[in-house]
Amino acid sequence: MNIVLLGAPGAGKGTQGKNLSERFKIPQISTGDILRANVRSKTTLGQKAKEYMDRGALVPDNVVVDMVVERIQAEDCINGFILDGFPRNIRQAEALESTLDGMNKKIDAVVGINVDRKELIRRLSGRRVCRKCGANYHVIFSPPLNIGSCDKCNSEIYQRDDDKEETIEARLKVYEEETFPLIEYYSKKHLYRAVDGIGSIDQITKAILDTIEKGRNNS
Repeated sequence: MNIVLLGAPGAGKGTQGKNLSERFKIPQISTGDILRANVRSKTTLGQKAKEYMDRGALVPDNVVVDMVVERIQAEDCINGFILDGFPRNIRQAEALESTLDGMNKKIDAVVGINVDRKELIRRLSGRRVCRKCGANYHVIFSPPLNIGSCDKCNSEIYQRDDDKEETIEARLKVYEEETFPLIEYYSKKHLYRAVDGIGSIDQITKAILDTIEKGRNNS
């Protein structure tokens, strides 16, 4: 089972990817995790990516694609994988399809997690992080016991620049321009199905599983 999860920043792809990984016993593959792992390990691809990241530029498609291709060829992906955050645009989707064709594999399901812009901003702008230990909080969903300080180490918690409203708006605009066209791309291939991203984590997981099962029955 090879699954792609689509959704704007804050839609819950990471959380749902983890749940699906446990359900299907296949790895969740996040491009962010792959980038950080390659940079830490100082691989050739990691060093290329770091050059762009250090100057605040986007890592080029070809570098990201090469990292993902290398990852999905790993032994733990033999029974499938869940892609979280990839592909981000049509170019990456076409490169992925070409690679899978060469491996005699294909994408089985593309699930879009739909959350309206107002809710996305509320989710993202409420995130807080401990400066010392990196613990995560949310001013609405999981606030610290003491405002402004970490429950674990009592250090200051703060709002990252990425989570400020003006930055969030820019990130959502990039998503709409670059990633939203993937909905049409995968719809034409009869792979795309959307689920409502509002509700409890378990409710959304069930909706995703139901739509995947429905797609398998109809294929």
